[in-house]
Amino acid sequence: MEYTLNCNGHLLDLHTPLVMGILNVTPDSFYAGSRTMSEQQIIERTRQILQEGGSIIDVGACSTRPGSEPVSQEEEMERLRFALGLIRKEAPDAVVSVDTFRPDVARMVVEEYGADIINDVGNCQLSIVNSQSTMFRMVSRLHVPYILMSQEATMRDMLLRFARDVDELRSYGQKDIILDPGFGFGKTLEQNYAVASQLEQLQILQLPILVGFSRKSMIYRLLDTQPEQALNGTSVLNTVSLTKGASILRVHDVREAVECVRIVESLELRV
Repeated sequence: MEYTLNCNGHLLDLHTPLVMGILNVTPDSFYAGSRTMSEQQIIERTRQILQEGGSIIDVGACSTRPGSEPVSQEEEMERLRFALGLIRKEAPDAVVSVDTFRPDVARMVVEEYGADIINDVGNCQLSIVNSQSTMFRMVSRLHVPYILMSQEATMRDMLLRFARDVDELRSYGQKDIILDPGFGFGKTLEQNYAVASQLEQLQILQLPILVGFSRKSMIYRLLDTQPEQALNGTSVLNTVSLTKGASILRVHDVREAVECVRIVESLELRV
């Protein structure tokens, strides 16, 4: 399938898979190498993502690592204002995604900084009644592409939940929806790999697929290493996911992911 995303009037073509570079403005991300808090670090990371071939900058200000305590909404907004102001000054035309589970944060980053995409981690840290429907209504009103993440543990349950959520989003008028299987969220080690092995089944929903394996515990736990030694495993999983139809790779290591895309495209292995 060939997809495009309408990002503030600019069409982002997913015919060739794109790489989304992670820019964390958190002091406690699970991968220490991705923590960027100072002004200079944010500017340098922005430049690095774009220079290495990244097409999207994904900014997160509230850690979602297992066991972490989410910061307050006010703190998340303050961190994002600081980071997005610098990013927009350094790279005003860059496509920026913001990683948040809070509807009011989504509204703020779109209205104040022109964020192009909302990347919803599915309210994985808090249990708030009807929060997902609130976010669905918010992004539909904002008219931005929306990344819908699943915490379901099996492909069957994931397909059912995605179908239901997509129907709800469509009922609010949402146009661009990207599916994220949510590797590392709500799944055991074995379940993560089972979903990865069946990734091509998500194409029945005829929506672009984003995968985020980058240096996650499903890699370093299996290999008995640490996040710092998980780049090779990340590249393997990214490559496999590309052959199964992934359209966006969300990564810490942009250059290596871009190389995966180029090699798979050259081999014409995509389904």
